[in-house]
Amino acid sequence: MNFALFLLVVTLVTGVLWVVDRFWARKSRALDAPEPLWVEYGASFFPIFLAVFFLRSFLVEPFKIPSGSMIPTLLVGDFILVNKFTYGIRLPVINKKIIDINDPERGDVMVFRYPPDPSLDYIKRVVALPGDTVAYSKKRLTVNGQELRQEKRSDYFDQDRAYYTPRYLEHGDKVAHEILVESEAPSAVVQVANFPHRNQCIYNSSDFECVVPSGHYFMMGDNRDNSQDSRYWGFVPNENIVGKAFLVWFNFSDLKRIGAFK
Repeated sequence: MNFALFLLVVTLVTGVLWVVDRFWARKSRALDAPEPLWVEYGASFFPIFLAVFFLRSFLVEPFKIPSGSMIPTLLVGDFILVNKFTYGIRLPVINKKIIDINDPERGDVMVFRYPPDPSLDYIKRVVALPGDTVAYSKKRLTVNGQELRQEKRSDYFDQDRAYYTPRYLEHGDKVAHEILVESEAPSAVVQVANFPHRNQCIYNSSDFECVVPSGHYFMMGDNRDNSQDSRYWGFVPNENIVGKAFLVWFNFSDLKRIGAFK
């Protein structure tokens, strides 16, 4: 369900009821008469729906992390907040940008509409910008000919799988963040979709290289060997951007997660 569209419709309907009550119906009611049901359960909720619609559409939006593709940065069950205006003001529902503010940068953790199915929201890290040449070979990421330095950290223990995974601190332009790399997992990218601008990528048995087209971004999960990302389904167009993730505000399984990932 398109929740943004649902919220817009509810806000408009209750708004109409509020206007009718405020400027016409209220004047014809006796002062001691009880409010009719359409006012009590309709018009009276308009200010609440309007505030939620404004906050969710233009300021911040909550999301829940459904998968482990961003471990160890974000865990399954994390409830995060997404800044909706940092990349510009967009009209709700149609997601059309009307005011430019900032462009995504390498290292940003971004929520976007999944290109093969825009009804789904995905979250990954921006690793390459429009015009960049991005390559991934032998579990090492290279952007514009510069290999990102990796610093070994203690292995990450996955409690669900009772399994240790090698963990590294990867140093980008402005952001250093942890990644997981399974040394025994195959390096080759398999089952690649026939996505738009697929001709700007070269896939080999153990690596790939892509030139990011104008107006698009290349996304990868921090859990490198357990992430379906731009390596498989392609680039994220600018019009699919939702916002920048910036805070974990709750996790039912681990209250220590509150406030993480700033």
